[in-house]
Amino acid sequence: MSIALDDSAASGLATKLAAVAGGLCLLVALLAAGAGAGIASLLGGGAAAPSASATSAIPPAMLALYQQAATTCPGLPWTVLAAIGTVESGNGTSTLPGVHSGANSAGAEGDMQELASTFAEYDQPVPPGGAAPPSPYDPTDAVYAAARMLCANGAANGANLNQAIFDYNHATWYVSEVMSLAQTYGQTQAQTVAAGTAGGVAVDWALAQVGTPYIWGGETPGVGFDCSGLVQAAYKVAGISLPRVAQDQYDRTTKLGPGNPVEPGDLIFFGGGPSDVTHVGIYVGNGQMVDAPHTGADVRVEATPTTPGASWGTDVVVGVTDPAA
Repeated sequence: MSIALDDSAASGLATKLAAVAGGLCLLVALLAAGAGAGIASLLGGGAAAPSASATSAIPPAMLALYQQAATTCPGLPWTVLAAIGTVESGNGTSTLPGVHSGANSAGAEGDMQELASTFAEYDQPVPPGGAAPPSPYDPTDAVYAAARMLCANGAANGANLNQAIFDYNHATWYVSEVMSLAQTYGQTQAQTVAAGTAGGVAVDWALAQVGTPYIWGGETPGVGFDCSGLVQAAYKVAGISLPRVAQDQYDRTTKLGPGNPVEPGDLIFFGGGPSDVTHVGIYVGNGQMVDAPHTGADVRVEATPTTPGASWGTDVVVGVTDPAA
């Protein structure tokens, strides 16, 4: 959640802050670049719809299992689970040693190729449809355990997805392969229902900034954003000029009336009321938004309420607007 000062920052201050913090922030951005590019088409949790590549490569039962297990860890894209399952066992179709019995040469077992000690650490509680006692050779148990492991090691709330994948298999090539494959498995709601619209363009551009550091007054790709700086930059790419601060963005964009559906690209505003707007995010679909949350965090995808008056931390949803209307 942005503090009020975030949205009163002038562009001159933004430039000074970027100059002072540029070296460190650029380093952080470079370290996060793999995650930023990948998450742009992954989203968090279950927000990405299966692409044609996913439905053709993954058996329906396994596809559903990946999607279900990912919901236990907000911020974990099901596409990452699916990519790991594909790399490790061909989604359970491989006949290599260790997939259906025994272990491979590294000691990994089951559909998700987990070490016995690792599986034992994350096999509880037994998920619906899992084996009792849990088994790494049971697809349900294996996928849910993998989701818990990823969640514990950085995937929760999208904090550090690359690190979570690296902890799963300690190799940089593995992270790259999983992220690249995951990108082919999902398509965002914006890509599905808003392709070519200003809102869809803004969403996809904003998602490409995931992993960029938060900087108060920031408005520079690869360096840093604050909440309203991200919104302004995303809609500039989409061909729509918006004011710089969240209060002005709320005041000058078209409000959605009661009962109107919230669509990808709509802006969700938070604060104490219509004249006390302190934060803004871009709705991406399926109850999630992309935003630059606060100092110490990166641009990320997170769950959001959309009903005016609903609580969000210590603030409430002030309203939802359509910048393209």
